[in-house]
Amino acid sequence: MIYDVVIVGGGAAGCSAAYNIGITGKKVLLIEKNNYLGGLMTGGLVTPFMKSADNQINTNFNKIFKSEMKKYNAVITYQDGNDGWFNPEIAKIVLDKLMNDANVKVLYDTTVMSAKVDNGCISDIDICSKMLSEHIKSRYYIDATGNCDFAKLINCKFLNKENEYQSVNLRFIMSNINIDKFADWLLKLDKDRNVTTVCHVNGETHLSTAYTWDTDKEWALEPIFKKAIEDGVLKKEDGNYFQVFTIPNMPGSIAFNCPRIYTQNVIDPINVHDYSNAIMTGRESILRISEFCTKYLEGFEHSYISSIADMLGIRVSRRLQGKYIFTIDDIKSGKTFANPVLISNYPVDIHSVKNNQSVLEKVNQEYQMPIESMISVDYQNLFVAGRCVSADFYAQAAIRIIPSCLSMGEGLAKYILELF
Repeated sequence: MIYDVVIVGGGAAGCSAAYNIGITGKKVLLIEKNNYLGGLMTGGLVTPFMKSADNQINTNFNKIFKSEMKKYNAVITYQDGNDGWFNPEIAKIVLDKLMNDANVKVLYDTTVMSAKVDNGCISDIDICSKMLSEHIKSRYYIDATGNCDFAKLINCKFLNKENEYQSVNLRFIMSNINIDKFADWLLKLDKDRNVTTVCHVNGETHLSTAYTWDTDKEWALEPIFKKAIEDGVLKKEDGNYFQVFTIPNMPGSIAFNCPRIYTQNVIDPINVHDYSNAIMTGRESILRISEFCTKYLEGFEHSYISSIADMLGIRVSRRLQGKYIFTIDDIKSGKTFANPVLISNYPVDIHSVKNNQSVLEKVNQEYQMPIESMISVDYQNLFVAGRCVSADFYAQAAIRIIPSCLSMGEGLAKYILELF
């Protein structure tokens, strides 16, 4: 088969790139190893979107996605103006529809097995699934796998260094919660509206709260976590990070941005042994956290675990060496570029399992990332989109969020279309 563009990886960036190229009539193939699109935002239960800059660019796909989600009451605007609170299960259905609308060919349960390169270009690839083995040719290729799996296959250069990792999470959902009871209890317990918030949207109660074992601030939930540890319900490491959000059109359910998985050694998310151990450690922690919730949090008395993410919440892994390496200095200086693909003001956000070692460093202005950070130095027709772009460790920690990945995909699509 012959395509104009092949995209490997159907996460936020891959879907955005595929849609924006597909709607122009170009022949696009989207290869996804799972049986759904969305990557971490669906299979990883990474909900909601983090709020980004007011002056974002390349937001057409973002707006179309949310417009479709609104038809199912599956996305809301929270009280702080964040319009990215969404339902991850309905998102899978909506992303399918959008790919169909753009005539994008999607192949699920499929991986790239090999690639042929010639004179600095990728000429063709072999793909495989349980039911298919096929030879594919394309003019351009995009690695949107998150871990640069395709670029690794063809021996590209990378920027990642030893021990430049963030902690990983394994998110989950609990259901059959009395949300109103929990909300009332939270508001009485915690007066800090920078931590605990509640609002009512479309007849539903929505809320968010958090706790960490860091000592740089006072947490209203701290005495409750300490009591659970004393009682043997939780292990100390279960409380290193705890954050919850309600979910649109999923009444009685709450999404957990935890556990942040604690191990003695640094977890390398692209090492299969580390990855597998982290999954098992995370599930053990989820069981303890769920018991903690039912025993100590009002409204959770009859709740249960209804979903555990299909994948670890990986924040950083391989990063491609591109024609430009985006740096923390670019962010702090607000450097502008001739061909920006995104504009953001999201802070440098680095998660650590060590006490008081996490970083959430705000920036004083909006910043841009250039298209050159998405262009491979190794192959003329290879591009990268998503968290694995060409950026240093600290810069990547600011641009890895979903809105920025959506902008990356769209900005890259515009660039590629100009090459035809």
